[in-house]
Amino acid sequence: MLGALIIVFREIIEAGIIVGIVMVVTRGVKGSRWMAAAGVCAGLLGAGLVAAFAGAITSALAGVGQEVMNASILMLAVCMLAWHNIWMASHGRELAAEARKLGEDVRTGARTLTALGIVIAVAVMREGSEVALFMYGLVASSATNGWDLLVGSALGLLAGVAVTGLTYFGLVVIPQRRLFQVTGWLITFLAAGLAAQATSFLQQAGIVKVLDQTAWDTSAILSDSSLFGRVLRTLIGYADQPSVLQVVVYLATLAAIVTASKLAAPKFAKASAPARA
Repeated sequence: MLGALIIVFREIIEAGIIVGIVMVVTRGVKGSRWMAAAGVCAGLLGAGLVAAFAGAITSALAGVGQEVMNASILMLAVCMLAWHNIWMASHGRELAAEARKLGEDVRTGARTLTALGIVIAVAVMREGSEVALFMYGLVASSATNGWDLLVGSALGLLAGVAVTGLTYFGLVVIPQRRLFQVTGWLITFLAAGLAAQATSFLQQAGIVKVLDQTAWDTSAILSDSSLFGRVLRTLIGYADQPSVLQVVVYLATLAAIVTASKLAAPKFAKASAPARA
């Protein structure tokens, strides 16, 4: 039971943090909750399909199908998050100024709702498929019975949902004028971390072989498989033994999103001084 609780709690936290951030970003936009719900349902459906065809996926592409699929869905999430931040950079000022009208105006949020819905689906699909595969391994390798597995999973789910709620309400208390800035940075770090993780999967598959030396090893201080380590991995892309290429991709993704967002931000000309009489 404890094993199932830990596995479900750990994976729910990773997906839940992303879901919480996205729900705060789209708070007040008409249809955003339906989009979030649709993303969760699509992610659960995808996770079920991944679990059902795990063997076929793993054996595909000379046995590295799982790594390639993981890298692909992570890069899709990176693209969606980057698009959201760039779009917000060009429209954030008007959204903040008209926050009260956001709930009534579908058009202001429609362009980015679909992108963030896809991010939720990808996050839920990824963590959900891992839960299914881990549970299968737990049952196959131990004497855990179905009841213990069910109870442990339920308790882990409740605890994970509680942490997701804390993430959401913790961000909600941020003043509206600071909310876009805070969530913008959160999403930027999320995207950079996902890009680095995608790189790791490609290196594990042997598809990318350059700069595969370990950049540093902080596993003795904070393992990225620990609870706090996994939270940091989700939030800022922490890894205790990243490759040099992972670090390069992480920094390059950060730089690219920040630069593109600055370029997309509207330029406001300084008002000219009034002429003297």
